[in-house]
Amino acid sequence: MNEILVNIQNVSKNFDPKFPLALDNINAVIPKGQIVGLAGPDGAGKTTLIRLIAGLMIPTQGQITIEGFDSVKDANEIHLLSGYMPQKFGLYEDLTVLQNLNLYADLRGVLGEERDATYKKLLSFTGLEPFTGRLAGRLSGGMKQKLGLACALIKTPSLLLLDEPSVGVDPISRRELWRMVNELLHEGISVLWSTAYLDEAERCDTVLLLNEGKMLFNGPPNELTGRVKDRVFKISNISTNRRAVLSTVLQEPNVIDGIIQGSDVRVVIKKEATPPFDINKLDAGPTVEVKKTPPRFEDAFIDILGGGPGGVSKLAEKTIAIEEKNGFIIEADGLTKKFGNFVAADHISFKVQRGEIFGLLGPNGAGKSTTFKMMCGLLKPTSGKATVKGYDLQVAPGKARSQIGYMAQKFSLYGNLSVLENLDFFSGIYNLTGSIKRDAINQMIEIFNFNQYLNESSETLPLGYKQRLALSCAVMHQPDILFLDEPTSGVDPITRREFWNHINGLVEKGITVMVTTHFMDEAEYCDRIGLIYKSKLIRIGTPDSLKQEARSTENPSPTLEDAFIRLIESYDNEK
Repeated sequence: MNEILVNIQNVSKNFDPKFPLALDNINAVIPKGQIVGLAGPDGAGKTTLIRLIAGLMIPTQGQITIEGFDSVKDANEIHLLSGYMPQKFGLYEDLTVLQNLNLYADLRGVLGEERDATYKKLLSFTGLEPFTGRLAGRLSGGMKQKLGLACALIKTPSLLLLDEPSVGVDPISRRELWRMVNELLHEGISVLWSTAYLDEAERCDTVLLLNEGKMLFNGPPNELTGRVKDRVFKISNISTNRRAVLSTVLQEPNVIDGIIQGSDVRVVIKKEATPPFDINKLDAGPTVEVKKTPPRFEDAFIDILGGGPGGVSKLAEKTIAIEEKNGFIIEADGLTKKFGNFVAADHISFKVQRGEIFGLLGPNGAGKSTTFKMMCGLLKPTSGKATVKGYDLQVAPGKARSQIGYMAQKFSLYGNLSVLENLDFFSGIYNLTGSIKRDAINQMIEIFNFNQYLNESSETLPLGYKQRLALSCAVMHQPDILFLDEPTSGVDPITRREFWNHINGLVEKGITVMVTTHFMDEAEYCDRIGLIYKSKLIRIGTPDSLKQEARSTENPSPTLEDAFIRLIESYDNEK
């Protein structure tokens, strides 16, 4: 039994008596020498618990101790014992890497020879040594997280608190972060890792699962996964429309969850449901097969929360179907973008069919966001051209943009406006007037359940509702094409499923979707994927074909994340 580092006893936190408790009677321990995962949906209380442990908040009731020090009475000692990396990039973007390190070293009293030795170690550890003179705001997402980790480790802590450190980070950087954190265990540092990626929770020694402020599970991840043993199935060899199959199977009474995995559909059923579902209702073609598949932590996570959101999209139901279903609707022809001598996108070409989901994947800083912004008309290419529905975005930008709905990577609405004011403003931007405008706003309020938040400032909304508002503002004029830049970054799996129900439903109505994502399970929904690396488009293929390229004797069933990393490594080796 590992020695206990953190002891959380009967802890509750209430911010406002009119609202439910943010944390409700939480009991848990963090042992020394372990990585403890903190999982749960948006608003579950993860960040509140981390701030209480760090001595940055006072609990309404209960006690937290670290190495015997009380988080309220001995807050200064707690600050010396812990390193904290907040959910949002907490460093100064207008300072260089070295200046940020200097600031944190000054704050933590790391001076003289100790500072020199610490910098040498941390810069080598994080790979940031060549970038000490670069402004933090100009680092890639992965490099920002590494700098945040380095600053949290300036004074070697007993406890490292990481609040969703891998949100918005590509799979390669995520693996590097995990490698670095695992190395810290050998130095006697214990880690609390909050995450929205449930494959990460599987890597932890222990998982604390929160929902609506309550502790639902506390134990090894495989113990939770065991609750859905023999209840997970894969529907394979679908010769019809896999999106329609998913929507149909999610309406079966025994099915509590389902997602798309490439050409297959993965389904979780209720406990002791026999048979799991009626295969004849699926209209999946004569070759369809249904087999049990090993459960994952995410399957159990959805199960313990009571199941996913189903398969019906109110948004798609209200969307008018596009009759024309053939032809290319988005085209990139030799797109190139230079910033001075730096080539951010290098002669990128592809075509997207109407009614297709096309994904752009790539590491942080590879050029995918630059390409995406040129396709939306937000960046002018140095050379080449981008067209939507035949309109050149540089020649006829107004006509082209009227066909597009755009959801930005970062919350791009007006934070000082309410939900209703944002809906009103964006409907005007899209030239909706009179009864058409009123109907569109009312539809969005009904579809996304905004009634309780209508007069709330949009910047204070829970993350899931921020994303819903951003999506509603992008689709309220019923565009033919949707550009979604990391639409579910940081949201929990249930909200992510809700989003993809809408996206799948819109595509079935003939809408074309172009999406960027770092979440590989999300990329499985794409019909085709373009992989961008070092400013070039290095591969285009279906999720299954990319996984096939990564298959080996050592890894006969690679994930899409495995394929992502393998293809990039192969490209580097070829060079």
